[in-house]
Amino acid sequence: MHKALYRTYRPETFEEVLGQEHIVRILKNQINSDTAGHAYLFCGTRGTGKTTMARILAKGLNCLGEGERPCGECSACKSIKEGTYLDVIEIDAASNNGVDNIRELRESVKYPPAAGRKKVYIIDEVHMLSSGAYNALLKTLEEPPEYVVFILATTEPHRLPATILSRCMRLDFKRVPERKLIKGMADICLREGIEAEENALRIIAANADGSVRDGLSILDQCISGAEGKLSPADVLEFLGASGEETFVRLTDSVIKGKTAEAITVLGEALADGKDVRQFMRDWVNHYRNLLMTKFIKDPGDIINLSAENTDRIRKQSDSAGLEDINRGILELSRTLNEARWSTQPRILLEVAIVKLCGASEKKPYESRERLRKNKEEALPVRESPSGENPLKEKKNEALPGDDLRQEKASGGEEYDLNALWRAVFEDGEAAKGSFYIIGSSSRLIGVEEDSFTVETSSEHVRIHAENNRELLEELMEKHTGKRRAMKLAAVKETERDEGAGLERAAAEAEKLLGVRVEIK
Repeated sequence: MHKALYRTYRPETFEEVLGQEHIVRILKNQINSDTAGHAYLFCGTRGTGKTTMARILAKGLNCLGEGERPCGECSACKSIKEGTYLDVIEIDAASNNGVDNIRELRESVKYPPAAGRKKVYIIDEVHMLSSGAYNALLKTLEEPPEYVVFILATTEPHRLPATILSRCMRLDFKRVPERKLIKGMADICLREGIEAEENALRIIAANADGSVRDGLSILDQCISGAEGKLSPADVLEFLGASGEETFVRLTDSVIKGKTAEAITVLGEALADGKDVRQFMRDWVNHYRNLLMTKFIKDPGDIINLSAENTDRIRKQSDSAGLEDINRGILELSRTLNEARWSTQPRILLEVAIVKLCGASEKKPYESRERLRKNKEEALPVRESPSGENPLKEKKNEALPGDDLRQEKASGGEEYDLNALWRAVFEDGEAAKGSFYIIGSSSRLIGVEEDSFTVETSSEHVRIHAENNRELLEELMEKHTGKRRAMKLAAVKETERDEGAGLERAAAEAEKLLGVRVEIK
Protein backbone atom coordinates (compact mmCIF):
# COMPACT_ATOMS: atom_id res chain seq x y z
CA MET A 1 0.00 0.00 0.00
CA HIS A 2 1.25 3.49 -0.89
CA LYS A 3 2.56 5.52 2.03
CA ALA A 4 2.17 9.29 1.91
CA LEU A 5 5.36 11.27 1.33
CA TYR A 6 5.03 13.24 4.58
CA ARG A 7 5.00 9.91 6.46
CA THR A 8 7.69 8.24 4.36
CA TYR A 9 10.12 11.13 4.78
CA ARG A 10 9.24 12.11 8.35
CA PRO A 11 12.46 13.34 10.07
CA GLU A 12 13.95 10.87 12.54
CA THR A 13 16.78 13.03 13.91
CA PHE A 14 17.29 16.73 14.61
CA GLU A 15 19.50 17.10 11.51
CA GLU A 16 16.66 16.08 9.20
CA VAL A 17 14.20 18.69 10.48
CA LEU A 18 13.36 21.45 7.98
CA GLY A 19 13.55 24.89 9.58
CA GLN A 20 12.94 25.31 13.35
CA GLU A 21 16.68 25.70 14.00
CA HIS A 22 15.96 27.74 17.14
CA ILE A 23 14.01 24.84 18.68
CA VAL A 24 16.51 22.21 17.55
CA ARG A 25 19.33 24.14 19.24
CA ILE A 26 17.45 24.38 22.55
CA LEU A 27 16.44 20.71 22.67
CA LYS A 28 19.84 19.39 21.62
CA ASN A 29 21.57 21.41 24.33
CA GLN A 30 19.13 20.17 26.96
CA ILE A 31 19.57 16.53 25.93
CA ASN A 32 23.38 16.80 25.83
CA SER A 33 23.55 18.53 29.21
CA ASP A 34 20.84 16.34 30.78
CA THR A 35 18.74 19.40 31.69
CA ALA A 36 15.49 18.52 29.91
CA GLY A 37 12.36 20.04 31.39
CA HIS A 38 9.38 18.13 32.77
CA ALA A 39 6.74 19.82 30.56
CA TYR A 40 6.91 21.36 27.06
CA LEU A 41 4.31 23.20 25.00
CA PHE A 42 4.88 23.04 21.24
CA CYS A 43 2.85 25.75 19.43
CA GLY A 44 2.58 26.56 15.75
CA THR A 45 0.54 26.32 12.59
CA ARG A 46 -0.33 22.96 11.06
CA GLY A 47 2.35 20.87 9.41
CA THR A 48 5.37 22.65 10.89
CA GLY A 49 6.71 19.59 12.76
CA LYS A 50 5.32 19.73 16.31
CA THR A 51 4.48 16.03 16.67
CA THR A 52 7.61 15.02 14.76
CA MET A 53 9.78 17.14 17.07
CA ALA A 54 8.04 15.62 20.10
CA ARG A 55 8.94 12.11 18.90
CA ILE A 56 12.54 13.14 18.20
CA LEU A 57 12.77 14.61 21.73
CA ALA A 58 11.37 11.35 23.15
CA LYS A 59 14.05 9.44 21.19
CA GLY A 60 16.78 11.74 22.45
CA LEU A 61 15.71 11.23 26.07
CA ASN A 62 15.76 7.43 25.70
CA CYS A 63 18.45 6.91 23.04
CA LEU A 64 20.95 4.12 23.80
CA GLY A 65 23.51 5.22 21.23
CA GLU A 66 26.84 6.93 21.84
CA GLY A 67 27.57 10.48 20.77
CA GLU A 68 24.87 12.66 19.21
CA ARG A 69 21.37 11.78 20.41
CA PRO A 70 19.05 10.61 19.03
CA CYS A 71 21.08 8.35 16.78
CA GLY A 72 18.10 6.87 14.94
CA GLU A 73 19.78 3.47 14.85
CA CYS A 74 19.48 1.97 18.35
CA SER A 75 16.64 -0.29 19.42
CA ALA A 76 14.91 2.50 21.40
CA CYS A 77 14.95 4.91 18.43
CA LYS A 78 13.61 2.25 16.06
CA SER A 79 10.85 1.20 18.48
CA ILE A 80 9.71 4.80 18.94
CA LYS A 81 9.71 5.25 15.16
CA GLU A 82 7.50 2.15 14.76
CA GLY A 83 5.22 3.22 17.64
CA THR A 84 5.90 0.13 19.77
CA TYR A 85 7.97 1.70 22.55
CA LEU A 86 6.13 1.21 25.86
CA ASP A 87 7.48 4.37 27.52
CA VAL A 88 6.31 6.81 24.83
CA ILE A 89 2.55 7.32 25.03
CA GLU A 90 0.77 9.44 22.41
CA ILE A 91 -2.69 10.77 23.27
CA ASP A 92 -5.08 12.49 20.86
CA ALA A 93 -6.83 15.08 23.02
CA ALA A 94 -9.46 15.64 20.32
CA SER A 95 -10.98 12.21 21.02
CA ASN A 96 -9.74 11.71 24.62
CA ASN A 97 -10.70 15.03 26.12
CA GLY A 98 -12.70 14.05 29.20
CA VAL A 99 -11.86 13.99 32.90
CA ASP A 100 -11.85 10.18 32.97
CA ASN A 101 -9.16 10.05 30.27
CA ILE A 102 -6.89 12.36 32.29
CA ARG A 103 -7.54 10.37 35.46
CA GLU A 104 -6.32 7.23 33.67
CA LEU A 105 -3.23 9.17 32.60
CA ARG A 106 -2.58 10.27 36.19
CA GLU A 107 -2.77 6.66 37.36
CA SER A 108 -0.31 5.46 34.70
CA VAL A 109 2.16 8.23 35.64
CA LYS A 110 2.76 6.50 38.99
CA TYR A 111 4.49 3.55 37.28
CA PRO A 112 8.16 4.00 36.31
CA PRO A 113 9.39 3.43 32.73
CA ALA A 114 9.52 -0.19 31.63
CA ALA A 115 12.54 0.02 29.32
CA GLY A 116 13.90 3.56 28.97
CA ARG A 117 15.19 6.38 31.13
CA LYS A 118 12.13 8.61 30.67
CA LYS A 119 8.43 8.05 30.33
CA VAL A 120 7.18 10.55 27.71
CA TYR A 121 3.54 11.58 27.27
CA ILE A 122 2.79 13.36 23.96
CA ILE A 123 -0.66 15.02 24.10
CA ASP A 124 -1.62 16.27 20.65
CA GLU A 125 -4.32 18.94 20.04
CA VAL A 126 -4.24 19.72 23.76
CA HIS A 127 -6.53 22.74 23.29
CA MET A 128 -9.41 20.27 22.80
CA LEU A 129 -9.39 19.15 26.46
CA SER A 130 -12.41 20.06 28.55
CA SER A 131 -12.11 22.48 31.48
CA GLY A 132 -12.51 19.57 33.90
CA ALA A 133 -9.70 17.68 32.18
CA TYR A 134 -7.41 20.73 32.46
CA ASN A 135 -8.08 20.92 36.18
CA ALA A 136 -7.40 17.20 36.59
CA LEU A 137 -4.07 17.58 34.77
CA LEU A 138 -2.78 20.64 36.64
CA LYS A 139 -1.17 19.04 39.70
CA THR A 140 0.43 16.20 37.74
CA LEU A 141 1.74 18.62 35.12
CA GLU A 142 3.29 20.86 37.75
CA GLU A 143 5.02 18.18 39.84
CA PRO A 144 5.31 14.92 37.89
CA PRO A 145 7.70 12.15 38.95
CA GLU A 146 11.28 12.82 37.86
CA TYR A 147 11.11 10.11 35.19
CA VAL A 148 8.05 11.67 33.41
CA VAL A 149 8.12 14.27 30.63
CA PHE A 150 4.97 15.86 29.18
CA ILE A 151 4.96 17.28 25.64
CA LEU A 152 1.79 19.19 24.74
CA ALA A 153 1.19 20.17 21.11
CA THR A 154 -1.39 22.66 19.83
CA THR A 155 -2.19 24.97 16.93
CA GLU A 156 -4.24 27.25 19.21
CA PRO A 157 -2.27 28.12 22.38
CA HIS A 158 -4.62 31.03 23.14
CA ARG A 159 -7.32 28.50 24.04
CA LEU A 160 -5.23 26.99 26.84
CA PRO A 161 -5.77 28.19 30.43
CA ALA A 162 -3.03 30.39 31.88
CA THR A 163 -2.51 27.78 34.61
CA ILE A 164 -1.43 25.25 31.96
CA LEU A 165 0.74 27.74 30.03
CA SER A 166 2.63 28.77 33.15
CA ARG A 167 3.64 25.16 33.91
CA CYS A 168 5.24 24.49 30.50
CA MET A 169 8.30 25.56 28.55
CA ARG A 170 6.72 27.11 25.46
CA LEU A 171 8.43 26.64 22.08
CA ASP A 172 6.86 28.36 19.06
CA PHE A 173 7.24 26.70 15.66
CA LYS A 174 7.61 29.08 12.72
CA ARG A 175 6.38 28.64 9.17
CA VAL A 176 9.13 27.03 7.10
CA PRO A 177 10.70 29.42 4.53
CA GLU A 178 9.91 28.58 0.91
CA ARG A 179 13.56 28.19 -0.08
CA LYS A 180 13.94 25.37 2.50
CA LEU A 181 10.72 23.75 1.36
CA ILE A 182 11.95 23.84 -2.23
CA LYS A 183 15.28 22.27 -1.26
CA GLY A 184 13.59 19.56 0.79
CA MET A 185 11.14 18.70 -1.99
CA ALA A 186 13.93 18.66 -4.57
CA ASP A 187 15.79 16.06 -2.46
CA ILE A 188 12.64 13.92 -2.22
CA CYS A 189 12.05 14.13 -5.98
CA LEU A 190 15.64 13.02 -6.54
CA ARG A 191 15.10 9.99 -4.30
CA GLU A 192 11.80 9.18 -6.00
CA GLY A 193 13.34 9.47 -9.48
CA ILE A 194 11.14 12.44 -10.45
CA GLU A 195 12.52 15.21 -12.66
CA ALA A 196 10.97 18.34 -11.16
CA GLU A 197 11.53 21.86 -12.48
CA GLU A 198 12.43 24.46 -9.86
CA ASN A 199 9.55 26.72 -10.87
CA ALA A 200 7.13 23.82 -10.30
CA LEU A 201 8.47 23.36 -6.79
CA ARG A 202 8.23 27.13 -6.22
CA ILE A 203 4.50 27.03 -6.97
CA ILE A 204 4.01 24.11 -4.58
CA ALA A 205 6.02 25.87 -1.84
CA ALA A 206 4.00 29.06 -2.30
CA ASN A 207 0.73 27.16 -1.91
CA ALA A 208 2.04 25.24 1.12
CA ASP A 209 2.20 28.56 3.00
CA GLY A 210 5.02 27.45 5.29
CA SER A 211 3.55 24.01 6.11
CA VAL A 212 5.85 21.09 5.32
CA ARG A 213 3.01 18.57 5.47
CA ASP A 214 0.83 20.61 3.11
CA GLY A 215 3.75 20.98 0.70
CA LEU A 216 4.49 17.26 0.67
CA SER A 217 0.79 16.42 0.25
CA ILE A 218 0.61 18.67 -2.83
CA LEU A 219 3.87 17.19 -4.15
CA ASP A 220 2.51 13.68 -3.60
CA GLN A 221 -0.58 14.53 -5.64
CA CYS A 222 1.46 16.07 -8.46
CA ILE A 223 3.94 13.19 -8.61
CA SER A 224 1.09 10.70 -8.93
CA GLY A 225 0.06 12.22 -12.27
CA ALA A 226 3.39 13.59 -13.49
CA GLU A 227 4.71 10.39 -15.14
CA GLY A 228 8.31 11.00 -14.17
CA LYS A 229 8.48 14.72 -14.92
CA LEU A 230 6.93 17.68 -13.08
CA SER A 231 6.46 21.04 -14.81
CA PRO A 232 4.82 24.30 -13.63
CA ALA A 233 1.88 23.65 -15.97
CA ASP A 234 1.31 20.25 -14.32
CA VAL A 235 1.29 21.80 -10.85
CA LEU A 236 -1.12 24.55 -11.89
CA GLU A 237 -3.45 21.95 -13.38
CA PHE A 238 -3.44 19.78 -10.25
CA LEU A 239 -3.92 22.78 -7.97
CA GLY A 240 -6.71 24.28 -10.03
CA ALA A 241 -4.69 27.49 -10.18
CA SER A 242 -4.03 29.77 -13.14
CA GLY A 243 -0.78 30.84 -14.73
CA GLU A 244 0.67 34.31 -14.33
CA GLU A 245 -0.17 35.17 -17.95
CA THR A 246 -3.89 34.91 -17.16
CA PHE A 247 -3.62 37.40 -14.31
CA VAL A 248 -1.52 39.79 -16.38
CA ARG A 249 -4.24 39.84 -19.08
CA LEU A 250 -7.08 40.12 -16.58
CA THR A 251 -5.46 42.91 -14.57
CA ASP A 252 -4.57 44.80 -17.75
CA SER A 253 -8.23 44.69 -18.84
CA VAL A 254 -9.39 45.91 -15.42
CA ILE A 255 -6.90 48.80 -15.30
CA LYS A 256 -8.04 49.94 -18.77
CA GLY A 257 -11.70 49.70 -17.72
CA LYS A 258 -12.55 47.04 -20.33
CA THR A 259 -15.31 45.23 -18.47
CA ALA A 260 -16.39 42.86 -21.25
CA GLU A 261 -12.81 41.82 -21.99
CA ALA A 262 -12.06 41.19 -18.28
CA ILE A 263 -15.14 39.00 -17.81
CA THR A 264 -14.24 37.07 -20.97
CA VAL A 265 -10.73 36.36 -19.63
CA LEU A 266 -12.26 35.18 -16.35
CA GLY A 267 -14.66 32.90 -18.21
CA GLU A 268 -11.82 31.34 -20.20
CA ALA A 269 -9.83 30.66 -17.02
CA LEU A 270 -12.75 29.12 -15.13
CA ALA A 271 -13.80 27.06 -18.17
CA ASP A 272 -10.74 24.88 -17.53
CA GLY A 273 -12.17 23.87 -14.15
CA LYS A 274 -10.23 26.31 -11.98
CA ASP A 275 -11.55 26.77 -8.45
CA VAL A 276 -13.05 30.26 -8.10
CA ARG A 277 -11.82 30.87 -4.56
CA GLN A 278 -8.32 29.69 -5.44
CA PHE A 279 -8.44 31.95 -8.49
CA MET A 280 -9.28 34.93 -6.25
CA ARG A 281 -6.43 34.12 -3.86
CA ASP A 282 -4.00 33.90 -6.76
CA TRP A 283 -5.26 37.18 -8.21
CA VAL A 284 -4.81 38.97 -4.89
CA ASN A 285 -1.26 37.60 -4.82
CA HIS A 286 -0.73 38.99 -8.34
CA TYR A 287 -1.78 42.45 -7.16
CA ARG A 288 0.59 42.02 -4.20
CA ASN A 289 3.39 41.23 -6.65
CA LEU A 290 2.56 44.43 -8.57
CA LEU A 291 2.81 46.37 -5.32
CA MET A 292 6.16 44.83 -4.38
CA THR A 293 7.57 45.47 -7.86
CA LYS A 294 6.57 49.12 -7.64
CA PHE A 295 8.85 49.72 -4.66
CA ILE A 296 11.58 47.05 -4.89
CA LYS A 297 14.20 47.17 -7.61
CA ASP A 298 14.95 43.43 -7.63
CA PRO A 299 11.84 41.63 -6.29
CA GLY A 300 12.74 38.15 -7.58
CA ASP A 301 13.26 36.62 -4.12
CA ILE A 302 10.11 38.23 -2.71
CA ILE A 303 7.53 37.41 -5.37
CA ASN A 304 8.91 33.91 -6.14
CA LEU A 305 8.43 34.00 -9.90
CA SER A 306 10.57 33.23 -12.90
CA ALA A 307 12.59 36.01 -14.49
CA GLU A 308 10.19 36.12 -17.44
CA ASN A 309 7.09 36.51 -15.27
CA THR A 310 8.90 39.07 -13.11
CA ASP A 311 9.54 41.16 -16.23
CA ARG A 312 5.86 40.93 -17.21
CA ILE A 313 4.78 42.06 -13.77
CA ARG A 314 7.30 44.90 -13.76
CA LYS A 315 5.95 46.24 -17.07
CA GLN A 316 2.39 46.08 -15.78
CA SER A 317 3.36 47.68 -12.48
CA ASP A 318 4.97 50.59 -14.32
CA SER A 319 1.76 51.24 -16.26
CA ALA A 320 -0.59 50.78 -13.29
CA GLY A 321 -1.26 53.48 -10.72
CA LEU A 322 -0.79 52.84 -7.01
CA GLU A 323 -4.48 53.60 -6.48
CA ASP A 324 -5.44 50.89 -9.01
CA ILE A 325 -3.31 48.33 -7.17
CA ASN A 326 -4.59 49.30 -3.72
CA ARG A 327 -8.19 49.25 -4.96
CA GLY A 328 -7.71 45.80 -6.49
CA ILE A 329 -6.24 44.31 -3.30
CA LEU A 330 -8.97 45.75 -1.06
CA GLU A 331 -11.89 44.83 -3.34
CA LEU A 332 -10.69 41.29 -4.05
CA SER A 333 -9.88 40.64 -0.37
CA ARG A 334 -13.38 41.75 0.61
CA THR A 335 -14.91 39.57 -2.13
CA LEU A 336 -12.81 36.58 -1.09
CA ASN A 337 -14.00 36.95 2.48
CA GLU A 338 -17.64 37.05 1.35
CA ALA A 339 -17.10 34.09 -0.99
CA ARG A 340 -16.19 31.85 1.94
CA TRP A 341 -19.88 31.62 2.84
CA SER A 342 -21.43 31.94 -0.60
CA THR A 343 -22.71 29.19 -2.89
CA GLN A 344 -22.12 31.48 -5.90
CA PRO A 345 -18.54 32.78 -5.54
CA ARG A 346 -18.21 33.30 -9.29
CA ILE A 347 -21.00 35.88 -9.31
CA LEU A 348 -19.32 37.77 -6.47
CA LEU A 349 -16.04 37.80 -8.42
CA GLU A 350 -17.79 39.06 -11.57
CA VAL A 351 -19.41 41.87 -9.57
CA ALA A 352 -15.99 42.78 -8.17
CA ILE A 353 -14.57 42.94 -11.71
CA VAL A 354 -17.39 45.25 -12.81
CA LYS A 355 -16.70 47.53 -9.82
CA LEU A 356 -12.96 47.62 -10.48
CA CYS A 357 -13.46 48.34 -14.19
CA GLY A 358 -15.99 51.06 -13.37
CA ALA A 359 -13.57 52.71 -10.96
CA SER A 360 -10.83 52.63 -13.60
CA GLU A 361 -13.09 54.38 -16.13
CA LYS A 362 -13.62 57.41 -13.86
CA LYS A 363 -11.49 60.38 -14.81
CA PRO A 364 -9.83 62.68 -12.29
CA TYR A 365 -12.17 65.50 -11.24
CA GLU A 366 -11.94 68.85 -12.89
CA SER A 367 -14.08 71.87 -12.11
CA ARG A 368 -16.66 72.69 -14.77
CA GLU A 369 -15.39 76.26 -14.95
CA ARG A 370 -11.97 74.93 -15.99
CA LEU A 371 -13.58 72.72 -18.66
CA ARG A 372 -15.39 75.72 -20.12
CA LYS A 373 -12.24 77.80 -20.03
CA ASN A 374 -10.30 75.14 -21.93
CA LYS A 375 -13.09 74.86 -24.50
CA GLU A 376 -13.23 78.62 -25.05
CA GLU A 377 -9.44 78.79 -25.54
CA ALA A 378 -9.50 75.93 -28.02
CA LEU A 379 -12.10 77.52 -30.35
CA PRO A 380 -11.57 80.62 -32.54
CA VAL A 381 -13.47 83.69 -31.42
CA ARG A 382 -16.08 84.85 -33.99
CA GLU A 383 -18.38 87.78 -33.51
CA SER A 384 -22.12 87.15 -33.66
CA PRO A 385 -24.40 89.57 -35.53
CA SER A 386 -25.04 91.27 -32.22
CA GLY A 387 -21.30 91.87 -31.79
CA GLU A 388 -20.87 89.45 -28.86
CA ASN A 389 -18.80 86.32 -28.49
CA PRO A 390 -21.10 83.41 -29.39
CA LEU A 391 -19.36 81.25 -26.79
CA LYS A 392 -20.63 83.56 -24.07
CA GLU A 393 -24.12 83.27 -25.49
CA LYS A 394 -23.82 79.46 -25.21
CA LYS A 395 -22.38 79.46 -21.71
CA ASN A 396 -24.97 76.92 -20.60
CA GLU A 397 -24.37 74.39 -23.38
CA ALA A 398 -23.85 70.78 -22.29
CA LEU A 399 -20.46 69.57 -21.11
CA PRO A 400 -19.39 66.13 -19.83
CA GLY A 401 -21.23 65.40 -16.60
CA ASP A 402 -24.29 67.59 -17.33
CA ASP A 403 -26.51 64.63 -16.46
CA LEU A 404 -25.38 65.02 -12.83
CA ARG A 405 -26.87 67.55 -10.42
CA GLN A 406 -24.90 70.85 -10.40
CA GLU A 407 -24.55 73.66 -7.90
CA LYS A 408 -22.81 76.99 -8.29
CA ALA A 409 -20.49 78.37 -5.61
CA SER A 410 -20.92 81.99 -4.62
CA GLY A 411 -17.40 82.61 -5.89
CA GLY A 412 -18.66 82.06 -9.43
CA GLU A 413 -17.10 78.62 -10.11
CA GLU A 414 -19.45 75.73 -10.87
CA TYR A 415 -18.80 72.16 -9.71
CA ASP A 416 -20.21 68.82 -10.67
CA LEU A 417 -21.02 67.88 -7.08
CA ASN A 418 -21.40 64.15 -7.67
CA ALA A 419 -18.08 63.91 -9.52
CA LEU A 420 -16.33 66.11 -6.94
CA TRP A 421 -17.62 64.02 -4.01
CA ARG A 422 -16.70 60.82 -5.83
CA ALA A 423 -13.12 62.06 -6.31
CA VAL A 424 -12.87 63.05 -2.64
CA PHE A 425 -14.31 59.70 -1.60
CA GLU A 426 -11.82 57.70 -3.72
CA ASP A 427 -8.80 59.60 -2.37
CA GLY A 428 -10.11 59.28 1.17
CA GLU A 429 -10.64 55.54 0.85
CA ALA A 430 -7.07 55.10 -0.37
CA ALA A 431 -5.82 57.04 2.68
CA LYS A 432 -8.12 55.41 5.23
CA GLY A 433 -9.89 52.05 4.87
CA SER A 434 -13.00 52.99 6.91
CA PHE A 435 -13.60 56.09 4.75
CA TYR A 436 -16.12 54.20 2.61
CA ILE A 437 -18.65 54.59 5.47
CA ILE A 438 -18.82 58.30 4.72
CA GLY A 439 -18.83 58.12 0.93
CA SER A 440 -21.52 55.43 0.71
CA SER A 441 -23.94 57.15 3.11
CA SER A 442 -23.55 60.83 2.35
CA ARG A 443 -23.54 63.33 -0.53
CA LEU A 444 -22.18 66.76 -1.30
CA ILE A 445 -25.08 69.22 -1.60
CA GLY A 446 -23.31 72.55 -1.90
CA VAL A 447 -19.97 74.35 -2.33
CA GLU A 448 -19.91 77.95 -1.11
CA GLU A 449 -17.16 80.57 -1.08
CA ASP A 450 -15.74 79.55 2.30
CA SER A 451 -17.52 76.27 3.06
CA PHE A 452 -19.04 73.12 1.65
CA THR A 453 -22.06 71.19 2.91
CA VAL A 454 -22.28 67.41 3.27
CA GLU A 455 -25.60 65.64 3.82
CA THR A 456 -25.41 62.46 5.95
CA SER A 457 -27.98 59.69 6.10
CA SER A 458 -27.67 58.95 9.84
CA GLU A 459 -26.26 60.19 13.10
CA HIS A 460 -23.58 57.48 12.99
CA VAL A 461 -22.32 58.68 9.60
CA ARG A 462 -22.43 62.31 10.78
CA ILE A 463 -20.19 61.46 13.75
CA HIS A 464 -17.82 59.55 11.48
CA ALA A 465 -17.62 62.51 9.10
CA GLU A 466 -16.98 64.88 12.03
CA ASN A 467 -14.13 62.65 13.22
CA ASN A 468 -12.62 62.88 9.72
CA ARG A 469 -13.23 66.62 9.30
CA GLU A 470 -9.59 67.56 8.79
CA LEU A 471 -9.06 64.90 6.10
CA LEU A 472 -12.25 65.87 4.26
CA GLU A 473 -11.33 69.56 4.26
CA GLU A 474 -7.83 68.74 2.98
CA LEU A 475 -9.22 66.59 0.14
CA MET A 476 -11.71 69.28 -0.85
CA GLU A 477 -8.86 71.79 -0.93
CA LYS A 478 -6.90 69.41 -3.15
CA HIS A 479 -9.74 69.16 -5.71
CA THR A 480 -11.07 72.73 -5.61
CA GLY A 481 -7.87 74.67 -4.97
CA LYS A 482 -9.23 76.46 -1.88
CA ARG A 483 -9.52 75.63 1.81
CA ARG A 484 -13.16 75.50 2.93
CA ALA A 485 -14.84 74.60 6.20
CA MET A 486 -17.16 71.60 6.22
CA LYS A 487 -20.81 71.90 7.25
CA LEU A 488 -22.84 68.81 8.08
CA ALA A 489 -26.56 68.41 7.46
CA ALA A 490 -28.78 65.44 8.23
CA VAL A 491 -31.25 64.15 5.63
CA LYS A 492 -34.26 65.27 7.64
CA GLU A 493 -32.97 68.87 7.62
CA THR A 494 -32.69 68.97 3.84
CA GLU A 495 -36.05 67.28 3.33
CA ARG A 496 -37.72 70.35 4.86
CA ASP A 497 -36.28 72.39 2.03
CA GLU A 498 -37.52 69.97 -0.61
CA GLY A 499 -40.49 72.14 -1.49
CA ALA A 500 -38.29 75.18 -1.92
CA GLY A 501 -35.97 73.14 -4.13
CA LEU A 502 -38.85 72.07 -6.35
CA GLU A 503 -40.00 75.67 -6.68
CA ARG A 504 -36.51 76.72 -7.77
CA ALA A 505 -36.43 73.87 -10.30
CA ALA A 506 -39.83 74.92 -11.64
CA ALA A 507 -38.71 78.53 -12.01
CA GLU A 508 -35.61 77.48 -13.93
CA ALA A 509 -37.70 75.24 -16.20
CA GLU A 510 -40.12 78.13 -16.95
CA LYS A 511 -37.20 80.37 -17.85
CA LEU A 512 -35.70 77.79 -20.22
CA LEU A 513 -38.92 76.52 -21.83
CA GLY A 514 -40.97 79.71 -21.77
CA VAL A 515 -44.05 77.89 -20.44
CA ARG A 516 -45.86 77.78 -17.12
CA VAL A 517 -44.75 74.86 -14.85
CA GLU A 518 -47.05 73.86 -11.99
CA ILE A 519 -45.98 71.75 -8.97
CA LYS A 520 -48.57 69.20 -7.87
